[in-house]
Amino acid sequence: MQNATRNAMQHEGARPAALTDTQKIAQHMARLSIAGLPRNYELLYEAVAGHNAALASDIAALGSHPQQAKLDALGLQYRLVSHCGLAAEAAGSEAGKLLREAAERLADGVRQKHAFLRAAEALLESISGNGDQSLAAFMSEMEFLAASLTSVLSSEAGLEVKLLADAERIEMLERAMSAVQSASVTDALTGLPNRIALTKAIGELYELKEGVAGGALIMVDIDDFKQLNAKYGVQAGNKLMKKLADLFRKSIKKNDHVSRTEGDEFGFLFANVGMREALAIAERLRHSVEDNMVFATSDKGDPGRLTISLGIALSSDAATPAQLEANARVALLAAQSNRRQPVQAFGR
Repeated sequence: MQNATRNAMQHEGARPAALTDTQKIAQHMARLSIAGLPRNYELLYEAVAGHNAALASDIAALGSHPQQAKLDALGLQYRLVSHCGLAAEAAGSEAGKLLREAAERLADGVRQKHAFLRAAEALLESISGNGDQSLAAFMSEMEFLAASLTSVLSSEAGLEVKLLADAERIEMLERAMSAVQSASVTDALTGLPNRIALTKAIGELYELKEGVAGGALIMVDIDDFKQLNAKYGVQAGNKLMKKLADLFRKSIKKNDHVSRTEGDEFGFLFANVGMREALAIAERLRHSVEDNMVFATSDKGDPGRLTISLGIALSSDAATPAQLEANARVALLAAQSNRRQPVQAFGR
């Protein structure tokens, strides 16, 4: 009993545990009365856990009880995956509606033409079968036929105008969907492909007969980047991230792939590369970052130099794309835990 009381007192005096990112996001959503939709969670995750100060400011500017349409507009502006998918779905739905309406108008035009042809055929039968028909009756039937023709031609002209407008709108929607699809696989900050794009590239590698036996995935993590953000500010961190992305973009060949997969993590995918070549590439990347990513600081004890940890995995050691990513991450974790050996290879 005494032990239980002592433990309770210790717990009462203990500091409350730090909130997780999930708890922080839940608190923000509750405070702002934001609906618990997956795309809203992604929006808040990018602002809170992703340290996106600009997005956080834009969300705050909406005030409490922000309209869902305005939240969705922000998500699309910042090219978040779920919001891009929502926009693509809306564009596809509108394009489908336009096509259905165009098909209905074409069908109506066909019906009008058939009606006119039947009227013309009836008039011809009437003329050929009734030679004693009066001129007045004949003129009346001709006037009816002329009116029918005028109606058909007017409908045709209107249909042409509407179809041209619909075609232009559908073309705009196709461009919008293409832009949205591109945005959904692009990292908004750096312009590099994102995790979705990397996963797709790995899947395509495994679809090639020679790909499974000759691919290498290198996962890269910036050492202590969260501390750097906390010390120098998110804007400085974003500036360094963009500079690093440019360096990585210039470090690969045309057929190679680099993505920013998370806040401070990147993935490189190489085809027709063995372990010896992958190790050499990883060392070149590491030295390139240490030599070029130097920044000024006011702290004399801080050299102002970025370092990275790298994990390597070969596709020949993984039966599936998911296993390849898992192997590379295991190697990366090993590199992060041993700063003296910042390049680690899975199974080596």
